[in-house]
Amino acid sequence: AFRKKLHAFQQRIFNHHHQDGTFPQTNLMHWPGQWNRPVVRFGLSPPFGLSPSTRPAIHPKWHPGDVRVFVGAHLPVLVRKLAQLEHSGGPIDLAMTTNGATMRLAADGLRQAGLRRVNISLDTLDREKFHRMTRRDELDNVLDGIAAAQAAGFDPVKINAVIERGVNDDEIVALADFGRSQNVEVRFIEFMPLDASGHWMNDKVVSQDEIVAAINAVYPLEQVAARGSAPADRWRYTDGAGMIGVIPTITKPFCGDCDRVRLTAEGQFRTCLFATTEFDLLQPMRGGASDDDLAAEIQRAVGTKWAGHQINQVNFIRPARSMSQIGG
Repeated sequence: AFRKKLHAFQQRIFNHHHQDGTFPQTNLMHWPGQWNRPVVRFGLSPPFGLSPSTRPAIHPKWHPGDVRVFVGAHLPVLVRKLAQLEHSGGPIDLAMTTNGATMRLAADGLRQAGLRRVNISLDTLDREKFHRMTRRDELDNVLDGIAAAQAAGFDPVKINAVIERGVNDDEIVALADFGRSQNVEVRFIEFMPLDASGHWMNDKVVSQDEIVAAINAVYPLEQVAARGSAPADRWRYTDGAGMIGVIPTITKPFCGDCDRVRLTAEGQFRTCLFATTEFDLLQPMRGGASDDDLAAEIQRAVGTKWAGHQINQVNFIRPARSMSQIGG
């Protein structure tokens, strides 16, 4: 019964299924940064460790069909439990997004625990700029982490690079070079209004067209087939040296195809990164709610999902949470 209800919640008015879920363990990033949390510490709950809100994700009856789960921290115990879940088509597709600072220490354990794919954030290859953006001197550790992930057998290893005009847009080709030489796919991400400092402005956005043009001028590209529900448009190098992706959230929104939902570290269910409303699953679960009750609440939440994020529209309301608080 639970599986049937979960399939029902996945089907929404735009006639597609929600199959990607993000389950962060804590809303405390390993380091502050340009896109993460500000220097001034804000309230965080729970502070460390496995959040109670991840329990629905590892509940033995939680078997959503055709599901991909992203987790947000180096936690082999949780990975092992999630990897044991199966749906009608086999094991779930388990991935992790990370800053990569300790991946060199954890890659083998995470792979053995059942993690399949990793996305590693790397916005610059310049040491001084990296320190300025992250407030940490960890560039070598991140680069070592990327190599360790590849050596551990993760496939693919993808690099997420948020591009902001006047900050790192001069490194677009350098990041593409890195992807080509290291055999990793770099996914360039348009700067979104989720930065911790709250300084986002539209003129700081480097568009997909600009990113592709900059790379294509040096390394000719050809676009591959449509993305489907994936967030990135993709291009291959015509010389066969790999691929790039671009996530054009601002200039070419893909809301109509989006199939992603998020559960925050405090157990709040979000239907969109830019949602201004959250649905509490933690308190009902602690109060003894059944699987059917939780599935009904999720179905109700997805039924409220907007047709689009409304960025650049007069009615856009910036979310109160930054990316780190959401569990980006």
